[in-house]
Amino acid sequence: MKADVAVIGAGPAGLAAAIAAKENGAKRVVVLDREAYKGGILPQCIHNGFGLHIFGEELTGPEYAARYIDMADNAGVTFMMETMVLSIDEHKVITAVGKDVGITTIEAKAIVLAMGCRERSSGALMLPGDRPAGVMSAGTAQRFVNMEGYMPGKDVVILGSGDIGLIMARRMTLEGANVKMVLELMPYSGGLTRNIVQCLDDFDIPLKLSHTVVKMHGKQRLTGVTIAKVDENLNPIESTSEFVSCDTLLLSVGLIPENELAMGLNIQMDSVTGGAVVDSDMQTSMDGVFACGNALQVHDLVDFVTEEASRAGKAAAQYKKIAKLFVNTIAGSGVRYVVPQKLVRDGIDKTLFFRATKVTRGWYTIARCRGKIIASRKRVMCAPGEMENLVIKDADISGGVTVTIEETKT
Repeated sequence: MKADVAVIGAGPAGLAAAIAAKENGAKRVVVLDREAYKGGILPQCIHNGFGLHIFGEELTGPEYAARYIDMADNAGVTFMMETMVLSIDEHKVITAVGKDVGITTIEAKAIVLAMGCRERSSGALMLPGDRPAGVMSAGTAQRFVNMEGYMPGKDVVILGSGDIGLIMARRMTLEGANVKMVLELMPYSGGLTRNIVQCLDDFDIPLKLSHTVVKMHGKQRLTGVTIAKVDENLNPIESTSEFVSCDTLLLSVGLIPENELAMGLNIQMDSVTGGAVVDSDMQTSMDGVFACGNALQVHDLVDFVTEEASRAGKAAAQYKKIAKLFVNTIAGSGVRYVVPQKLVRDGIDKTLFFRATKVTRGWYTIARCRGKIIASRKRVMCAPGEMENLVIKDADISGGVTVTIEETKT
């Protein structure tokens, strides 16, 4: 099979990329996904809050997904569901295996990597204790409750304050569980402020910052956890240890971009984001291979995933192997990373996405080129759990662009 653009992943990023590719001239766009249904993680996200930026209204995850699935179907996108991509070679030939097609190959002119991300598991945390039932990721619990109709437990402790964990604290409470607390290793939350307010504060669920689980108890089923406060080096303080009775421990301790395919192509990766290094066309270090969505960087809002993926899909449809003039972006003081890592000098204004290294209030986000401020915003609050962005004009890019978060604008 041949394709103008092949998209790996039928989640929000893959759907948006495929639609944009179709809208920008790609005749045959093929989307491959290992699941039986389209939409990625969205079908299990039944809470609202999706679509505020794109549609100007609050939608649930299934509603948001349905709109893009309909647009993709109407645009004539070809879907290969229940199809696992095994490998991609240097000639952009995809080898995949599926229930209906067996082992098949797709020769693509351009490829968009939109595989999403996965949750960090309990094994990665190496928590002391036995391995009883009742310990699972927040996303697994979300699927059990929202799609399978099962309650994971009754007395719940949540480790990690990522957005999925915060949302599940509310969801479990609404289903009748007793959510005793949310623990966060860092001195700040990893989730959106609105989720802290709507999911914890509104339900009187305590958030214990600088706390973690130091031991799990129970043989067949979890019977409780020992928690403790941590010091500035994130080491547990033994004198603060206390036992909390519970039958369920949900983990919301970070998301990891799915990038085995990208690494198999020896694409340049960013050690901070866990995703590929891309330019402002979302193209990776391999010509004709683009990346977007949570496979590129973990996003807070699906709307931003959609916008990013649309750029990737458009660029993939218009892909030609030509020399480009690049300008590098640099994460300066107060900034953990910047995406895209390279900017193409093409006359089009750019949006830079980045995250703060700490919580600040009333500070400025600033982009500089050759010492000159080319973009700035005063922020009420910057926090590591919330993505920041700045729009810069292509005409101002004459060298490397450094992004900082500073107390005063100088």
